Amino acid sequence: MDLLWTILAAVPVTLTVTATSFAIGAVLGLGLVLARRSRWVVVRFASFATIEVLRGIPPIVLLFIIFFGVGSGAVRFDPFQAAVLGLGLVSAAHLAEIYRGSLLAVPNGQFEAASALGLDRLAVGTKVIGPQAVRVAVPGMVTWAISLLKDSALVSTIGVAEVMLVTNQYARSSGDGLTPFILAAGVYIALGTPLAWLSRALERRFSRVRRAG
Repeated sequence: MDLLWTILAAVPVTLTVTATSFAIGAVLGLGLVLARRSRWVVVRFASFATIEVLRGIPPIVLLFIIFFGVGSGAVRFDPFQAAVLGLGLVSAAHLAEIYRGSLLAVPNGQFEAASALGLDRLAVGTKVIGPQAVRVAVPGMVTWAISLLKDSALVSTIGVAEVMLVTNQYARSSGDGLTPFILAAGVYIALGTPLAWLSRALERRFSRVRRAG
């Protein structure tokens, strides 16, 4: 029972890392996808290259680059800051692609109709295209949140006291290499399952809305 409470005590850190990284990624990803749609070729290429690089680097490698590389120089990061920055950058790249896919799912006629009405770009994005794209993007965003929750275990490698770190420490001190990790797996399943249900429910709901439309 002590082991379970030890693991559960680290859950808030895991959730905070996940939520903060997701929030950073959601904001930066929006900037990246807008840059991908820029009228300037250089901006589009820079955005494309950034997304591909961030998606191509394994998250644990990026964490090491930020914490042990960048963070050992003039700029200092504590483990939590390095964790949310690293996972936030990875999230930005993946969420940018989710956003881009959702925009591509909006029929071209919607863009043409908005243009015919003389709406400015802000109005088109917030009142016409944005609401339709969000319905497509949300299930994918929730799915990514589940993946990010699991990837948060990687931040234990740089010393963030989340579920995996305390589990590994307990396993080392007790000599039990099975029970702690089984309990940790159960905790991750318990945290991720509601999100999986939410993703499927949203996907069904938005599919009905699209068919009705």
